[in-house]
Amino acid sequence: MTFKIVLLPGDGVGPEVLAQAVKCLHAVEETFNQHFIFKEAPVGAIAIDKKGVPLPDATLQLCRESDAVLFGAIGDPKYDNNPDAKFRPEQGLLQLRKELGLFANIRPVISHPTLLDKSPLKKNIIDGTDFVIYRELTGGIYFGEKKLNPEGTKASDLCEYTEEEISRIAHLAFKAAKGRKKKLTLVDKANVLESSRLWRKVVTKIGESYPEVALDFLFVDNAAMQIILNPKQFDVILTENMFGDIISDEGSVIGGSIGLLASASIGEESALFEPIHGSYPQAKGKDIANPIASILSAAMLLEHLGLTEEAWAVKKAVDKSLKKGIVTPDLNENSQYGTNQVGDFIAHNIVDIEDDTLMNDENIDLGKSTII
Repeated sequence: MTFKIVLLPGDGVGPEVLAQAVKCLHAVEETFNQHFIFKEAPVGAIAIDKKGVPLPDATLQLCRESDAVLFGAIGDPKYDNNPDAKFRPEQGLLQLRKELGLFANIRPVISHPTLLDKSPLKKNIIDGTDFVIYRELTGGIYFGEKKLNPEGTKASDLCEYTEEEISRIAHLAFKAAKGRKKKLTLVDKANVLESSRLWRKVVTKIGESYPEVALDFLFVDNAAMQIILNPKQFDVILTENMFGDIISDEGSVIGGSIGLLASASIGEESALFEPIHGSYPQAKGKDIANPIASILSAAMLLEHLGLTEEAWAVKKAVDKSLKKGIVTPDLNENSQYGTNQVGDFIAHNIVDIEDDTLMNDENIDLGKSTII
């Protein structure tokens, strides 16, 4: 089959990690006789520099016409440190989510057996962790009305949700829980926020349609603590935009590196896939950024397109790289492997997923060529 994929490399290390995900998709083409048509477009700081805006109209149109979007990263310090900047790179991603109707952000959090000692948390706490966060993505405080008084001394951000916005992601989360361990946890702040009380009311009502799924509730402050104390208790976490942004980044410590976590942003007609890490400008051009989150985002893209066997092959190749220690320095400070080498290894093992005969462990240990 043929699929149209838009590539948005973005800023910082985004182009470097995205290039490794594309290598893996090329390997999928070769192995499974699929065909991807790739088109690249600017977004973020690079788009501001080239086009004057963080999301050019041409980029948005390409995304609308695609089967899926693969995203790198966004952000640049020169805009972070300039309070007078007319545009900020992140506005491009927020606008893209809104324009494409990407209302559901899905972020799996899994502990990898070979990386348990890389997490700052104790092994017995994180071993066996496997949950997924469903974060509402186009409503709430990030998109609410923003005010600043003329003196610049008083500011406000409106957090607003409708029943429809809550309902559509809640159904997705319940369906996911139905196919997993049949437990859904709503994270909110219903003891303080009126918007959270609406979330509770709507989700409770929808839960009646999914009697096989156990529904419970946690205030966000307690949820943040429980993710650290006992992450294995969770199956599907459902929450609003800002809370989801925070706790999904918190969940990255379980895996040992934020460079491992992929995500999908889903709408009625469009879908975008991206690593949850930022643009990491300090690592730009140094060949040290972890490409695994971007590669796993490509695997989620394949699943979305119905290519489950292809997605499985990508995940198995990633697992092999972790078991063999073919990783970037964030996972092993003594590693001699860079972004490109890790990407090459994973892409090669998609093609030869069951073939260990070409692997030379001695060369792997020495940090030399891994493929003979």
